[in-house]
Amino acid sequence: MGYLSNVIGNPTDGSPVSGGGRSQNDKFSYGYASSPGKRASMEDFYETKIDCVDGQIIGLFGVFDGHGGAKVAEYVKENLFSHLLRHPKFMSDTKVAIAIAVSKDHKPDQTDERQRIEDAGGFVMWAGTWRVGGVLAVSRAFGDKLLKQYVVVDPEIREEVVDNTLEFLILASDGLWDVVSNDEAVAMTRSIQDPEEAAKKLLQEAYKRESSDNITCVVVRFLHGQGSSGYA
Repeated sequence: MGYLSNVIGNPTDGSPVSGGGRSQNDKFSYGYASSPGKRASMEDFYETKIDCVDGQIIGLFGVFDGHGGAKVAEYVKENLFSHLLRHPKFMSDTKVAIAIAVSKDHKPDQTDERQRIEDAGGFVMWAGTWRVGGVLAVSRAFGDKLLKQYVVVDPEIREEVVDNTLEFLILASDGLWDVVSNDEAVAMTRSIQDPEEAAKKLLQEAYKRESSDNITCVVVRFLHGQGSSGYA
């Protein structure tokens, strides 16, 4: 349903990896770039998938940022999209079938998240940053079995109509967002038509700004002319 360009880089030796492709119906193109950054190990994973469901071309894109190990992030990469595509309401009710968190981190010190955690019998405390039980710096995640009573997998869901006002979408791990703001990422991406080059630009900028985390970026560009931008 789509095609991939050649993948550049070698993930086994720690060098940056990048690649990209375009949907068969020419409605969107995408690119990605991923690097361990300044860390010795790599816990980021990404997935890009183009498929046909009920006669419609579907693009699925994700960045999965592991913490305390890579196994759960790798499992989600390998299984999430296939489960979504098998969901009977994937095309009819996206709020049931698929979730895209847009520009909002699930942090335990957010009023609503902290209240949910405390109502469940947990607590949030400062340990270098705000953490659930003094351990985990996010309040929603796959895995984390010992904290699962408080750390839920329920997604925040937002739907956007892809029309002429939506130009592109950026998905990235904390390695980018820790050092680059939403507005800065949009400004860097807007003038670069090739989404793979845009993803590489974001990765390089995060590295230049001394990001201390793994860095993974995916850029999806909607091919219907110019308009305002979106980010996730």
